Amino acid sequence: MVSDSALGRVVAEGYASKDVLSGRSLISVVDDDQSFRDSMRRLFKSLGCTVAVFRSASEFLVSPERATTACLVADVQMPRMTGIELYEHLVSTARTIPTILVTAYPDDKVQERALRLGVVCYLRKPLEGAELIDCLRCALAFRRTPRGPS
Repeated sequence: MVSDSALGRVVAEGYASKDVLSGRSLISVVDDDQSFRDSMRRLFKSLGCTVAVFRSASEFLVSPERATTACLVADVQMPRMTGIELYEHLVSTARTIPTILVTAYPDDKVQERALRLGVVCYLRKPLEGAELIDCLRCALAFRRTPRGPS
């Protein structure tokens, strides 16, 4: 979780400058921990992003926000469908969203698998604000980069 003091420091240090974060991008946060969702909502709103939060992967998958989500931040360990399973589902349905996975229970093999699948970042809780913001910038820049034949 990003503490309120870390949140203030992130904003004060200029991480909310006019860059890819300034486009009012929708960030969707999927985590079964209410305090984490609240913390992420405050942080991303302070950066000028629009935020939607979800208690579960299934709640996110049926939401109208899914179609307009610019970046997905999801917990690895959740009941019923994990963050990695959620990402795999998005890939299998050709609806890939730049994704940041977070976990309180880091596992090198899970991290390798997630990155091999294409997630933008795999972060360990408690999160460092600057590292999360860097990952968010990468995810939003990745989404805006045209892809196709060279």
